[in-house]
Amino acid sequence: MTYVVTDNCIACKYTDCVEVCPVDCFYEGENTLVIHPDECIDCGVCEPECPADAIRPDTDADMDKWVEFNRKYAELWPVILSKKDPMPGYEERDGEEGKLEKYFSEASGEGG
Repeated sequence: MTYVVTDNCIACKYTDCVEVCPVDCFYEGENTLVIHPDECIDCGVCEPECPADAIRPDTDADMDKWVEFNRKYAELWPVILSKKDPMPGYEERDGEEGKLEKYFSEASGEGG
């Protein structure tokens, strides 16, 4: 099992999860985070830290696409090691449907 970030993170990008990760397997895009599924040690400490409930185990239904999504962008984006402020407007976008199609950017974040 591994944990992955889903579309609930897009356009919110809370980073509470980053601070508790013992193996630094979070990577930062312009408007979302991903977890490298091959680096995740399945400890689960990140899941309850996410205010948007965007981190899910790959054993949940329909997670295969998110495992591949997370792997793809973790290999392109820089690692993020410390907490940052969420994105402007995160309160309005938290829980919004269709965020992948509406807001996702393939651009890299700053990392750090």
